[in-house]
Amino acid sequence: MGRWLRWGVVAVLVLIAAAGIAIYWQVATVEAERVTDDVHVLFGAGGNVGVLATERGAVVVDTLTFRMQGERVREQAEQLTGGPVQMVINTHHHGDHTHGNPAFPAGTRIVSTVRTRSNMLAFDGDFWTGAAAETLPTETFERNHEIAIGGKTIRMVHPGRGHTDGDLVVLFVEDRVVHLGDLLFNNRYPNIDLEAGGSIQAWIATLDRVLALDFDRVIPGHGVVTDRAGVEKFQHFLRELWSVGQEAAREGRSLEETLSQELETDAGYQAMVIPGILRLDREFVLRRAWEEATGAVGRAGGGS
Repeated sequence: MGRWLRWGVVAVLVLIAAAGIAIYWQVATVEAERVTDDVHVLFGAGGNVGVLATERGAVVVDTLTFRMQGERVREQAEQLTGGPVQMVINTHHHGDHTHGNPAFPAGTRIVSTVRTRSNMLAFDGDFWTGAAAETLPTETFERNHEIAIGGKTIRMVHPGRGHTDGDLVVLFVEDRVVHLGDLLFNNRYPNIDLEAGGSIQAWIATLDRVLALDFDRVIPGHGVVTDRAGVEKFQHFLRELWSVGQEAAREGRSLEETLSQELETDAGYQAMVIPGILRLDREFVLRRAWEEATGAVGRAGGGS
């Protein structure tokens, strides 16, 4: 019996080690895809990273989830552009877009909206202490911010509330590419952070302002690179989702009744799961629609 027990323990340890290795490689892997001659997107465990090549070096949009990933982002950005990272832009405050910041040297030019920097401290203040505090955004703005660097024009816009109340979009003007951060989940169920000022209702109008910009290709916060049609498709989904929430509030439907609602615009959408932390799926977005429309955030069924 003792022998079989020992073999069982060994088997469990092997499985745990294998799972650990698999998780490590998933976190450590950062893959690059060319969007234009001077724009690349990096995919990893977290939000998509944009990289712009300029005559002076790289501009990086978002930094993934862990410092180790941030180091890979910095290395790949320098390899892809042939120069050092000149600037980092954080599209919003969530850790899967910002926790790679500490991989960049203290003093790196880091840009965000005023609200994003405030949210980083308010919702994630324990992380942004010690050395990490040296890589908080150092350059902030309210609505619009344009930077010329190395022969390229980078136009940043806070188009309004949506995913949070501080999201910015980054337009690489000459390349006609826009990085939308988490204002676009491409064929993914989105995180609607009501607690950080997000709003399904406002998100719809925010995307109208995005669509007024001059671009061809779109880097989403999650999912594959797309175009204007991809933004319009996601906006259509948000319209239906908000309609469900409004109807639930108008007719006094319970959360349970709302969660049974079918959607017509989410065909092919994938759930996003962070074990023990967050599950973004149809139930999640319906819950958020009900909470926003009925004013139930923080009450029964609230939270994200």
